[in-house]
Amino acid sequence: MTRLTIPVHLRWSDIDAYQHVNNAKIFTILEETRIAAFWDGPASHGTAHRVFTTGPGSGTHTYIARQEIEYLEPLPYTPGPLPVQLWISHLGGASLDICYEIAGADGPAVRALSTMVLVDEATGRPRRLTADEREACQPFLDEPVPFRRRRG
Repeated sequence: MTRLTIPVHLRWSDIDAYQHVNNAKIFTILEETRIAAFWDGPASHGTAHRVFTTGPGSGTHTYIARQEIEYLEPLPYTPGPLPVQLWISHLGGASLDICYEIAGADGPAVRALSTMVLVDEATGRPRRLTADEREACQPFLDEPVPFRRRRG
């Protein structure tokens, strides 16, 4: 099992008045990490581990069906790349769960999970992961992100 570490450069616009990464900007950082990790293209900077062929004209689109983020500590601006770790925790019929951790000063600053659905471009309906896609995902399978216990 491999957890990928993708370097993401912060932009000045990611920072809020408290001098840390704005909570809403974390969604963009997760998106950039996901694209750099699993899809080829300019955002991958050679780090892609080609798992999916998606986008206009490919026959498949990917949609985010659900996201959960847990903020454990403020994430300060850093001029160097921010290491974001990601892995896959679950493969469903037409979906997969992608987990993330962003390191802070004293351990994880952010933990997150995105459920991504593969959609047939022609029909607009979910489509099942192919055997090749499942095989390509296998090296990145690991335990789910350890969210703190929810108060009920």
